[in-house]
Amino acid sequence: MSVFNGQRLNKAVFKIDAVRMRAGWYTDAYFSNIAQILETLSREKYTFAGESDLCDIDCSHIKNGDIIVEMQFFTRRRPVTLVAGVDEALALLEECTGYFQEDGQFVNTFHQLEIEAVHDGTFAAYAGNPLAVQPVLKVRGRYRDFARLETPILGVLTEASRVATNVYNVLVAANGKNVLFFPARFAHYKLQALHGYAYSIAVQAYNHTFGKTSSPSVSTDDQGEWWGGKGGGTIAHASIASFLGDTAETMMQFARIMPVDIPRIVLVDFHNDCVGDTLKVMQKMFAEFWRLQTSGQIEEANKYRLYGVRTDTSGNMKDASIVPLGDEKLDMGVNPRLVWNMRNAIDSAYVHWDVPVDTIEAARTWCKDIKIVVTGGFDVEKIRRFERHGVPVDIYGVGSSLLENSDKTSNDFTADIVRVNLAGDNWRGEAGSRQWHGIAKVGRGVGHNPNLKPLVR
Repeated sequence: MSVFNGQRLNKAVFKIDAVRMRAGWYTDAYFSNIAQILETLSREKYTFAGESDLCDIDCSHIKNGDIIVEMQFFTRRRPVTLVAGVDEALALLEECTGYFQEDGQFVNTFHQLEIEAVHDGTFAAYAGNPLAVQPVLKVRGRYRDFARLETPILGVLTEASRVATNVYNVLVAANGKNVLFFPARFAHYKLQALHGYAYSIAVQAYNHTFGKTSSPSVSTDDQGEWWGGKGGGTIAHASIASFLGDTAETMMQFARIMPVDIPRIVLVDFHNDCVGDTLKVMQKMFAEFWRLQTSGQIEEANKYRLYGVRTDTSGNMKDASIVPLGDEKLDMGVNPRLVWNMRNAIDSAYVHWDVPVDTIEAARTWCKDIKIVVTGGFDVEKIRRFERHGVPVDIYGVGSSLLENSDKTSNDFTADIVRVNLAGDNWRGEAGSRQWHGIAKVGRGVGHNPNLKPLVR
């Protein structure tokens, strides 16, 4: 699954469309073109008839249709990329490397390749020099057998690594606080499993690097499919609308009906009165909690422990608890003053409840245990700002920014042929190893990465 356990994902989880993948359905046409040309040249037994860049070497005997190459896959995101998607790239190679015979039968030649790959969860550094990249995957073998796979492999590495790196950077900004993964609604549903896996890799990488224990939390089951996670969540604005705008009653019925192991997190911005709705929910839930607790129904009582409150105030709205201070932009959406208002109100709510003296300490503890979850427009910069000012956020929910693909977050992968082997069918072994010759477009060359390991089949 990753560098953290030394295992690779079972290729079955990727549900590869091998029939169409082998035929080039997902391939940029120019790669299909070169594959077709090389296959034709191989059948014709063509030998090189041009002028080679390999000076002082007689290439007239080279069978270009069967040319053996070394191709490397790398990214140039600065300063580092958290790599994900390698396991799926290897699965594509394993299932779809090969050629079609004249009778239409596909011959798999994966076993003829030499492959070096990093594990998902490793970092690849880039300091700005395109001649000093750190490849995450190297493939050596007959080029026409895997030419059609360049496009899908690059796509897999790019998408997964971009999301993993974005999540990692958010976790660093959040100083190890849990980050809920909420981008499902911002991408095609078929990407959920890949995105959720990339998120889980980022959480593991962050915990490993900083010695933390952040927990992964996804919102759909598909996001957790590859690594065993399950989608979690509580109520939505639509839930409150279904209860005619009564947030407290919405949460009471959720608490009564749903299993106790689902954290009770209430969404409190339906009326743009986060403090007011929070206090109504708290009072109603604590009353039921204490009634059941004192009657000995401990398990039922635990259903009414409020785990957290979540504000998702729109960026063009101002919460009722905000007293204007002059800059209206600072008052909009989920802002530090709103969170402080909520924390202060939550911690002192029990003071205003009509409870017996011997219940006050239990009520105070029940309130203090409530966490604040913030969502709505959070990205690395906004989280850094909140953390820098010590805003009492316990959990961040982050959505579309985790999928961002801008100049700063671009994780576009590139693949280049950087060497060719002129030993023909005998390219493996000591004799063949002496026949590798560098050949690449100007500005590219053989890259090195200490994390590359030979693939053990």
